[in-house]
Amino acid sequence: MIAIVDYQMGNLRSVQKAFEHVGADAILTNRIADLKNAHRIVLPGVGAFPDAMAEIHRQELAGPLRELIRSGKPFLGICLGLQMLFDTSYEREPTAGLGILPGEVRRFELSPAYKVPHMGWNRIDICHDSPLLKGVTPNSHVYFVHSYYVQPADPDIIALTACHEHDFCAAAARDNLFATQFHPEKSQAVGLQIIRNFSQWDA
Repeated sequence: MIAIVDYQMGNLRSVQKAFEHVGADAILTNRIADLKNAHRIVLPGVGAFPDAMAEIHRQELAGPLRELIRSGKPFLGICLGLQMLFDTSYEREPTAGLGILPGEVRRFELSPAYKVPHMGWNRIDICHDSPLLKGVTPNSHVYFVHSYYVQPADPDIIALTACHEHDFCAAAARDNLFATQFHPEKSQAVGLQIIRNFSQWDA
């Protein structure tokens, strides 16, 4: 069973439907007991980083999420769910994240030719292999919607990059953790392949 963390932010039902499409059993929950009993955990999200972290803390989920990731349970972060894994975001004001991955979340600072938010289909480049990228071909296109991007302190955790005037981290991977800046649930065949791979992943 896959537990999708329901902290009342983002397109949770769309993520659940994507897992159902590949034949996976996925529930929406904020119950710590469900998260502990699940075989895999997904942290999705759309919205502002400070609001998301405030809700995570309000529901007393920060500590359990850290513990579950460190326990080795397969974990997938999506969009804001990637950003919250890092130390600090500078969206609106400096806000501490979960601190699982070292690094920061910064706003795109681009020339006028490039729009912010970065929205739509973009090509990804594979930096290193991962079981979650099985069947994903180089130069595939996926769907992004974001104004902020992660700057990992350790470049070795960057699994995928994309370019919006300059290269940025499109996915991070370390041990049992994989997280994407793009939305696999909106990325058609490529995204469904990643979701399928995660639903079968024994990290």
